[in-house]
Amino acid sequence: MTQQHARALSPLVAAARGQRPDRRPVWFMRQAGRSLPEYREIRVGRGMLESCFDPELVCEITLQPVRRHGVDAAILFSDIVVPLKAAGVDLDIVSGVGPVIAEPIRTREDIRRLPLLTPDAVGAVSRAVTMLKAELGDTALIGFAGAPFTLASYLVEGGPSRNYENTKALMYSDPAVWHELVGKLADITIAFLKVQLDAGVDAFQLFDSWAGALSVADYNTFARPHSARVFAELAAYDVPRIHFGVGTGELLHDMGTAGADVVGVDWRIPLDEAARRVGPGKALQGNLDPATLFAPWEVVEREVRRIAAEADRALDAGAIGHIFNLGHGVLPPTDPTVLTRVVELVHSL
Repeated sequence: MTQQHARALSPLVAAARGQRPDRRPVWFMRQAGRSLPEYREIRVGRGMLESCFDPELVCEITLQPVRRHGVDAAILFSDIVVPLKAAGVDLDIVSGVGPVIAEPIRTREDIRRLPLLTPDAVGAVSRAVTMLKAELGDTALIGFAGAPFTLASYLVEGGPSRNYENTKALMYSDPAVWHELVGKLADITIAFLKVQLDAGVDAFQLFDSWAGALSVADYNTFARPHSARVFAELAAYDVPRIHFGVGTGELLHDMGTAGADVVGVDWRIPLDEAARRVGPGKALQGNLDPATLFAPWEVVEREVRRIAAEADRALDAGAIGHIFNLGHGVLPPTDPTVLTRVVELVHSL
């Protein structure tokens, strides 16, 4: 019997496994971040990547929203490009822009120079997880990584993109080279998640943030097989696996077949319809529009109750559980007291 099964399951893990927790679990993507004054204070003078490799700082930042909001899960403070940086890719996270790659990868020769990730290179992440497990008690800790397609889009474009023209040009013009690149990134993703799982995370989320830029056919050809390999190679850890992307309403059925136990849903589609698209046997996560948090409280409350009601109908449509979340990350100007009130409301439903 694993340690996780030996003690009572956290509400998040219970919901992901189709059990009935004593309350509806809630956490927020980007809950540890710029919406918190204590986060902004502790990050003064520290770069993002520098912060991600400081175990004590990672531990403190990860715990901040748990202390403040009473959420049912902490998510490891990191960034999807951390394993690329640790492997030796020349990149930086530029304020106001995002990850910027010094030398974009677009040829087979570029791919073959792409280093692989060794566990020692992310030893700081392992230490942070160990420290967090000692602090969190019964609160679940979620690990995470970027999905191979999304990592590839950053590497090929050289940074964030609106249209992904270089990424799609490579996919269409030389599929063999594309699959070699994304397969190598799947290896890096698996290695990064194994470090977190070996250190004790209770669940993990694979962010395919930009998969919504793909058609269903392209997703199934160029992205889903590599995400599916990540989920398959980590199945033996027997922890909930969460899959999330933005603008993926048309992809939900196919994302549901990639191997995750929980499918994250953005705010564009009702949860009961998402359940029908995903198909039975999966839990759902989501999906309050982050911008709703800027409206008056009576609007926020109405929308939270609407999401909860849709989630209940999703259970009737075949979903096995619901984890309340936003449909994307917390926006930096969000008033953190509103997030705290949302947690209290969700727990009362």
